[in-house]
Amino acid sequence: MPEVAGKLTPNAPLAPLVWFKAGGAAQWLFEPRDADDLAQFMARLDPAMPVLALGLGSNLIVRDGGVPGVVVRLGKPFARVEVLDVTTLRCGGGASGILVSSTARDAGIAGVEFLRSIPGTVGGFVRMNGGAYGRETADVLVECEVVLRSGERRTLTAADLRYSYRHSELPEGAVVVSATFRGVPGEPEVIQAEMDRIATSREASQPLRSKTGGSTFKNPPGGKAWALVDAAGCRGLRRGDAQVSEKHTNFLLNLGNATSADIEGLGEDVRARVKAASGVTLEWEIQRVGVAS
Repeated sequence: MPEVAGKLTPNAPLAPLVWFKAGGAAQWLFEPRDADDLAQFMARLDPAMPVLALGLGSNLIVRDGGVPGVVVRLGKPFARVEVLDVTTLRCGGGASGILVSSTARDAGIAGVEFLRSIPGTVGGFVRMNGGAYGRETADVLVECEVVLRSGERRTLTAADLRYSYRHSELPEGAVVVSATFRGVPGEPEVIQAEMDRIATSREASQPLRSKTGGSTFKNPPGGKAWALVDAAGCRGLRRGDAQVSEKHTNFLLNLGNATSADIEGLGEDVRARVKAASGVTLEWEIQRVGVAS
């Protein structure tokens, strides 16, 4: 491995770092000190070594056999949000949606309240076009700075990413180190009221205090994934300690000791039942990485 200024750990357990609390280890876990440290590391790393960026691990299944290559985790140095002007924020790739939306509120910037409801970081929002409550990252992103797998640092616009529903064309192995979001002027009290409305809605409808991976399947065109899952009789369905949430059927839960194989297998069971009941093939929204045990 190349020398680094940050922290480089071999055979690092990933289960404690992901919301499901399941899965294997990373061959290497790299926590860079800053973007320069990351760029130099990527430039010197064997080109054959795969690289995976990890945020809060909220929409991720890490398979039980672990993740070959390097997992890059952006920590506190990348968890900052700066107000550029009356409508614009520059956010580190490791900043949470709560930090971004709260900073925007304090600065009187509306339009990014929806980020508070997404349990992830800016890097993940940019990569997956994260969205909720009628808004998505494509609506607010001006540009992002990424470190490519080659170590090159590049600025990409929203148009460069060719956004679609829960998808971008971010280059393979690229790590988002910052993003610039643009909202509209607003009153902090009004912005807070919208954030409170979103928080109340999430609390009422989602299993927020469970070991889960967030929204499991993408909504099919013209439909809702949860409704199809429910109609197929999957509410409460189990495989080992993995269960389809009874509160929101587009969430999978780890009830205690589920393996990642249990969780992913349950998801495939659901997809098969939905296909048989409705003819719709649900697409995974949760990212699944690594190798089976």
